[in-house]
Amino acid sequence: MSLIPFRSRKKKKKRPSFSQRKAAARSVARTPGRHKPAAQSRLKRVLKQLFWRFFWLGAAVVGLGALYFSYDLPDIEDLNKFSKTPSILVKAENGDIVGSFGDIYGDYVPFEELPRSLIDAVVATEDRNYFYHLGIDPWGLLRASIANLRAGYVVQGGSTITQQVAKNVFLTPERSLTRKIREMFLAVKLERRFSKEDIMSIYLNRVYLGAGNFGVDAAAKRYFDKTARDLNLGESAIMAGLLKAPSRFAPTSNPTLSRQRAEQVLVNMEDAGFLDAAQTKKAREDLVAAMSKRKPNSRSTLYFADWIMEQLPEYIGNVQQDLVVTTTLQPERQVAAERAMSEIMDRDSEKYAARQAALVSMTPDGAIRAMIGGRSYAESQFNRATQSLRQPGSSFKLFVYLAGLESGLTPDTLVEDQPIVIETGQGKWEPKNYTGKYLGTLPLRDAVAQSINTVAVQVSQQAGLDRVIDVARRLGLTADLQPLHSIALGAVEVSLIEMTTAYAHLAAGGDIVYPYGITKIDTNQGENLYQREYSGTASVVRPDIVGMMNDMLQGVVREGTARGAAIGRPAAGKTGTTSDYRDAWFMGYTPDLVTGVWVGNDDNSPMKKVTGGMLPAQIWKGYMFAALANTPARAIQTGSQVLPWKANTLSTRPQKQKPRPAPGELTPSFWEKLLGEETQQDIKYQYPGK
Repeated sequence: MSLIPFRSRKKKKKRPSFSQRKAAARSVARTPGRHKPAAQSRLKRVLKQLFWRFFWLGAAVVGLGALYFSYDLPDIEDLNKFSKTPSILVKAENGDIVGSFGDIYGDYVPFEELPRSLIDAVVATEDRNYFYHLGIDPWGLLRASIANLRAGYVVQGGSTITQQVAKNVFLTPERSLTRKIREMFLAVKLERRFSKEDIMSIYLNRVYLGAGNFGVDAAAKRYFDKTARDLNLGESAIMAGLLKAPSRFAPTSNPTLSRQRAEQVLVNMEDAGFLDAAQTKKAREDLVAAMSKRKPNSRSTLYFADWIMEQLPEYIGNVQQDLVVTTTLQPERQVAAERAMSEIMDRDSEKYAARQAALVSMTPDGAIRAMIGGRSYAESQFNRATQSLRQPGSSFKLFVYLAGLESGLTPDTLVEDQPIVIETGQGKWEPKNYTGKYLGTLPLRDAVAQSINTVAVQVSQQAGLDRVIDVARRLGLTADLQPLHSIALGAVEVSLIEMTTAYAHLAAGGDIVYPYGITKIDTNQGENLYQREYSGTASVVRPDIVGMMNDMLQGVVREGTARGAAIGRPAAGKTGTTSDYRDAWFMGYTPDLVTGVWVGNDDNSPMKKVTGGMLPAQIWKGYMFAALANTPARAIQTGSQVLPWKANTLSTRPQKQKPRPAPGELTPSFWEKLLGEETQQDIKYQYPGK
C-alpha cells in the first residue's frame, strides 16, 4: 500500500489589529520621502467624505424643498375652470369699439384650428425649444441670465410657455424666488399631465393681449374684426408681438410700435427656420396691408367711454354680466375733433402758455357726437369736458340776454355803453369793457356782437338777477348760482358739457335738451336691457325769444368777437374770456351740430392774452368744417314771430317756470295728472336724458 505524503496546511495570516496598522502607518510616515503621498491620500479621503456628505445633504434639502413647494400646488385638473369680472364693450354709433372694461374673452379655439403661422410666430418669439423641453429650459435660463448680467438689468426672460401658463393661470404675478420655484414645479407637472398641443392652446386662449382682451380670438376680433382662425401671417406676427408688452404694442394704442414689433417677430421666424427670405418679404407686405385696413382710432375716445361707464348703474344697476353698450359717438367726428385740437394746440400751446383744451359736440337733441376731455388721456384721465368746473366769462351772457328778451327787450332796443357804478355790500363795483372804451348808444344786437360788459350788467339789472338765474336753471346749469351782480359777466363755475347743452336749446328751437350718450345696452348674448326711445319733449324757451337770440348770436360770428370761427354757412355762437386770461371759451352751433370748446390750464394759471375768439374759435372752426363737410347748409331760425301752434301756450309776460326735470324724470301728461297714474316705463323713457 502506498502512502500519500502528508501536506501541511498553511496557516492564514492574522489581520493586523487597528493599533498595529496605526503603528505601521506612523512608521511609514517617518520614513524619508513618504510624507507628501501620505498627505495627498489623506486629503483625497477627506474631500471624498465631504463631497458625499454635502451631496446627501443637498439631496435632502432638494427633497424637502420639493415637498415644501409642491405640497400645495393648485389642482391642474381645474385648468379649464376660471372666473372673470364682467366685461363691458362700449361701442360707437357705427359699431366701432371705443372702450372696453373688465375681462373680455372670445371663443375657445383648439390647437388644430389655430393658424400654423400663429403657432410658429409664438414659438419663434417666446420659446424656441417649446416642443422639446420638459417644461423648463435650462439653456434658455442660462442664456437669459448671461444677457441680463451683461446688460445690468432684465432684457430677457427665461420662462417657457409652460411656465407662463403656470404663472398666469394658477399663480400670482409677484416677483419672488418662492413663486419662481413653484412655477417650475408646476410647469413640470403640467407637462406630465397635458400634451404640448393642449398647453399651447390653453396659453393662447388665456393670455392677455391688450385693450382688455384675453385670448387670441378676442384680440383678433378687437384688432382685425375677424376670428383667430382666419389670421394671416402678418396679423399673426402682430399678435405674437403683443406678448412682450400688450398695452404698449397694441395696434389701437400705438400702430407704429405695433408694426415695428411685428417686423421683429418676422425676423425671429426666419432665424428659427419657419420662413425663408421670400416668405419674410411677402409677410412684410401682409403686415402693411393689415395695418392699413385698420380704421383710425383715437385714444381720446376713452374720455367718452369713462363718462359712459359712470352712468351705467343709473340705467341697469349693478353690473353682473358681460355687456355691450351702444352709444351716440361718431368716430369720424371724434377723429376730426382730435385733429382740429392737435393742429391748433401743437402750434400755439407753448406760444400762448395754454396747456390744456377740451371739446364737446352734440346734436340739438343732446346726442354726444364727439368728446375730448384733454390733450392726452395717457397723461391725464381727468375729463375737462365733464368734470372740470371753470368760469365761463362772457359766454354766460347767453342767460343774461335771454332774460332781457323775456323781459321785453329786442335786438333793436337801444342801450347805452357807458361807465357804470353799482353799490354792493362790499363797496362800489365798476365793470369795465375788454377794450377799455365805451361806444355810447347802440342797438342791443351790436352790444352782444362786441361782447360789451357794461351793457350786459345793465340788462341783468333790468331783467333781474333772479330771472337770469331762472333762465340758467331752465337751460341745464346745476351750479350754485347766487344773485350777485358779477354773475352777469360769468363769475360762476360751470362745466363745458353743461354750457354746450345750454346753447343746444337754441339749436333745438327752445325745446328742453339733455346730453346723452347711451342708446342701447345688451348682454353679450344679445338680450336687450335698455333701449332709448324718444317720447316727446317740452319747451323751456319761447320760440320768438329763441329766434331773436339766434339773430344776435349770428352777428357774433359774422361781425363780432368770433369772426375767426366763420365756416361759410349759417352759424351762431358766443365767445368767453375770464379775467387775467385764465379761461377762454367758444360756444357755437348750426341747425345740425352744437359744439363747445374750452382752453386753459389745469392749475388755473393765466395764459398769454388768449381770448375766446382765438384758440377756442379756431379749434371750433377746424372741427365744424370737417364735421359738417357732408351735411347740407341750413338757415338758423331767426325773427321775433311766435310760431302759430305755440301762440296760445306762451305769453310775453314773465312766467314762473317749473323746476327743470332731472334726467329720467317724468313730466306727467294731462291724463296722467287727472288719473294720478304713472308707470315705470314712462319714467324710463319720457326724456332723452335717460
